[in-house]
Formats: sequence, structure tokens, C-alpha cells
Amino acid sequence: MAKREHLRRRAGGALVNGFFEGASRLGQLHPLARPERHGVEVIRDLAYAEESRRREHRLDVYRPKHADGPLPVVMYIHGGGFRILSKDTHWMMGLAFARRGYLVFNVGYRLAPTHPFPAAIEDSCRAFEWVVAHAARFGGDLERLVIAGESAGANLATSVTLATLYEREEPFARRVFETGVVPKAVLPACGIFQVSDVERFARRKKRFSRFLMDRLQEVERGYLGDRAHGPEIDFADPLTWLERSEAPHRPFPPFFLPVGTKDPLLDDTRRLAKALRDHGAVAEDRYYEGEVHAFHAFPFLKNARRCWQDSYAFLDQFVG
Repeated sequence: MAKREHLRRRAGGALVNGFFEGASRLGQLHPLARPERHGVEVIRDLAYAEESRRREHRLDVYRPKHADGPLPVVMYIHGGGFRILSKDTHWMMGLAFARRGYLVFNVGYRLAPTHPFPAAIEDSCRAFEWVVAHAARFGGDLERLVIAGESAGANLATSVTLATLYEREEPFARRVFETGVVPKAVLPACGIFQVSDVERFARRKKRFSRFLMDRLQEVERGYLGDRAHGPEIDFADPLTWLERSEAPHRPFPPFFLPVGTKDPLLDDTRRLAKALRDHGAVAEDRYYEGEVHAFHAFPFLKNARRCWQDSYAFLDQFVG
């Protein structure tokens, strides 16, 4: 029985990974996927941890070629359950923001289970330090910094943001706080904002897909391993951290939280929006009827285009 369960989970994980990897490669074949068609240049594989030769410690820069003046900055952190995908599969996110006039830093990080928590948040914080130090060299304006990501990347984007607001003891968080830079806005889309206790999703529904629960348990076990609770996993569970925390040392930036109504992670967005508003933060949670997880990554969908328009409008309001 255990062997059969293991094989079922492996097959399911391979199916999900293959789908998103394949969709990314297929999308790149479209003529409109070429950055030069949009006046965007791409500088690939810059090391944000200079002493490391790991490919995961790289980021790509998407820069509008003909923009005037310092550019607003997006640091984008990809999703994939902390276990799969990369900055390379998420080329569309970099291109989409750069088309809008943003200087984009599309970040890679080490993946679980080979590199469990806190590797991903350590790397994301390290990338943030690098962006703070180097954005101006690429024409970026740190006064208009946005941190964005989807799914697991939304978790990391939120956690990096909290590191800019709360003075913590973790070395990676302390270095972020000491930069003194706080994002102007945060866009964590369809996030899993609490990695522990993924069974909570099944407890809220009478029927919850075994396939989906397998994927969520892979996320929890792969990323957290034996760590199940306590403040030592706050940066994996930013949702529960916010629900029980005192006010931060610095004010919250505004959050835009888009999610589909058919997304199994939907409740985490609702809870995060409430926790942020309980702290007095601006938190605009937006729900897209009938859409599944990460639907906005498929721009041929009407609601995906609407989600991007709503995101840009939010940024126009709070970032400029």
C-alpha cells in the first residue's frame, strides 16, 4: 500500500511538472513571446550570490529599451510548490511587467526537497539584498519597488516583505531589515501562505481531491520536512505569523491579492487579506469567478487579461 501511494504521488507530481514546463516552452514558440517585439531586452543569469556557482542563485533582468528616467522595479519570485519550476519557466511574468514599463528582476532559488526550508526564503532575501544594491545600475528606482510572485512565490514575496517590516533574529531576515528598504506595493497571487497543516483545506470541504491533497502534502513534506510548528517556521507560514503578531516596526505597504474562485488555496488569500486589514494595511483581495490556480499565467483567458489589468491599475494607484 505504501509503495502504491508513493508511486501515485510521484506520477502526479511528474504530471504537474510536465504540464507547466511544457506550457512554458510552448508559449515561448509564439512570435509575441520574443522580448524584442515589445522593446524589452533581457540580461540572463546574473549571480546574486557572487560566491555561489549554483544556477539557482541567478536572476534575469527584463528592461524596457526606450523608457525615460528611473524605472519602477519589480522583484518577481516564481511559484512551483517550492519543488519545481524556475525563473526560466516564468519568463512571461518578467516580460509582462517589462512591457508595462517596469525594470524586472526575475529570481531563481534552491528547491525542495533537496534544499528544504529555509533555503528558498534565504535565497529570496539574498536576491532582495542584491536588487537593493544594484537596481540603480540598471536604471531602477527603489522608491517604487514592487515584490511579486505566485503560489509558492507569493508565500516568498510575502515573507520577504515581512522581513523588511519586522526586526527578526534570523540572519537572512536581519540583513533585509537593515537595508532600510520597504516595497511600495506587494502582489502575492494565489498564494499558499501557510505551508504547515495543509490538511486544513480538506477539513473545510466535504470533498477534496486526493490528487490535490497529494500535491499539497508534497509541498509541506518537501519544504518543511520534520518542522511542523512554532516561530522557527514563521517564514514558511507568514499567514499564521500575521494572525498572531503585534504591529511591525515599519508600516505595511499595500497588497494586491488576486485568486480564482476554483483555486484550492482560495481560503489562504481570504485569511491573509483579513490579517493584513486587521493590522491596518491596505489589502485588496480580488476574486475571479470560476478560475483555477495560477490562471493568470495563461493570457488567452479573459479573466487572466482582466487580472493583469487589475494588477496594473493597482500599481498605477500605489506605485505610479
